[in-house]
Amino acid sequence: MNKAFISKLVLCFGVIVLFAKCGSSEQSATTGWYLDDPDWGGFESAKVYEQMTPPGMVFIEGGAFVMGQTTDNVRYEWHNQPKRVTVSSFYMDECEVTNQDYREYVYWLNRMYGSDYPEVYKKALPDTLAWRSKLSYNEPMVDYYFRHASWADYPVVGVSWLQANEYCSWRTDRVNEKLLVDAGILEQIDPDQSAENVFTTDAYLVGQYEGIPVEGALVTLDPLNSGETRIVKLEDGILLPKFRLPTEAEWEYAALSLVGNTVEERIVERRIYPWNGHIVRTAEKKYYGQMMANFKRSRGDAMGVASALNDHWEYTAPVMYYFPNDYGLYNMAGNVAEWVLDVYRVSTGLDAKGINPFRGNYYMTKVTDADDLIAEKDSLGRITYRAVTEDENINRRNYRQADNINYLDGDMASQLRGEWKKAAGGEDEDVNVGSESTDEEGEEASVSDNDSKNMYDYSKSSMVDDKARVVKGGSWKDRAFYLSPGQRRFLDQSQSTDWIGFRCAMDRMGSREL
Repeated sequence: MNKAFISKLVLCFGVIVLFAKCGSSEQSATTGWYLDDPDWGGFESAKVYEQMTPPGMVFIEGGAFVMGQTTDNVRYEWHNQPKRVTVSSFYMDECEVTNQDYREYVYWLNRMYGSDYPEVYKKALPDTLAWRSKLSYNEPMVDYYFRHASWADYPVVGVSWLQANEYCSWRTDRVNEKLLVDAGILEQIDPDQSAENVFTTDAYLVGQYEGIPVEGALVTLDPLNSGETRIVKLEDGILLPKFRLPTEAEWEYAALSLVGNTVEERIVERRIYPWNGHIVRTAEKKYYGQMMANFKRSRGDAMGVASALNDHWEYTAPVMYYFPNDYGLYNMAGNVAEWVLDVYRVSTGLDAKGINPFRGNYYMTKVTDADDLIAEKDSLGRITYRAVTEDENINRRNYRQADNINYLDGDMASQLRGEWKKAAGGEDEDVNVGSESTDEEGEEASVSDNDSKNMYDYSKSSMVDDKARVVKGGSWKDRAFYLSPGQRRFLDQSQSTDWIGFRCAMDRMGSREL
């Protein structure tokens, strides 16, 4: 056979193979290179997934609403002036975290750390002594409420803000670990986990936890390591974002559930409670007169009269006992009040931004070693974090320091910023200095940390300090006044009571609608 003919045949075959291969690969819209192809660099394109609804949660479609009081402030606190704000879409637990939910958490802690670090387990236990009252017989609640099976579906109480946040972190890791098993990335939940060898999402993502991987489940397309098994990345869309406490704005927005009385952007009735109307049910004749929430009706009346109980429960109620609001959320009024993420300030409603208002930002970054690699995880299997420094943010315009809790709230540093702003001739959000537009958040006043915090030293000049966290919603112990979602209270983040519980939230990635 003619050699020239053979050469042409080989060339044509090569071209056909090339076109066949290229035809099966997606091209980059910006470079023309083929994606997901080791011969073209191996860049893996993101497979577009809508975020799954996390277990136990419901989707809260975001939007604008009037945040703040909807009734007369009978206590004259004036710390929730109405303000129109926008909240992004997010997810929220349909009901409060229950005793059984929390027992699962402390059981896991005891199993993983009980032998080596028993203090971790003990630190997480709820304070059952919170039920005690000097002139009331509450010992049955002290002894049995958290542990007894009859109370399993009732909200956990005696949990501080700090403990609630730890629970959120634990839940993030357990849910993501199961997602990896369900996706066939890990063989199973490693039964030998303990102490530092436990799955945490952060440790897994930086390659410091391996578990029992499924060989070949995910392979890298990087031509230098092509064919080798790799770990899941955020870009794969398998792992969920972190569970956390809701912000005050999110909680209030979800509680009001205005989606139920909005017609083409017109809110037909501004709600006082998480439902239209009064505290007794007026919809559906067979339910007429039934209480809409678990609260204290009057002095000495915690549940009504035998054979005609009004709200049925003198203390807490099962988390799904009452009707849900229009988002499908239970007990957003009554039963237990709930921790939210925010640090308490009287003026937050006036100071905070119009989109996702929040006070409590404290910016952190992962600790690195001398080689600028992520530092080794700690003895509990967690990646460690540190506060960002002003030096590493020297050229930033939106923030400089880690701690922004006191920003523009009336402390000494805020007052100096205000004086600087006036001197620059600006009253609006952006201040023009020379030819440069400088956002007020980008200019740091010259003031020491001690000066900026003196105003909030506990018992010295204010009952409010940087550890005071917002509490939302009424409880079994409250009158109807606190059932309005706009009401707010506060408590130190390390303290707990018999009337405060919590529920978790999660950010929504991508589309703001389902």
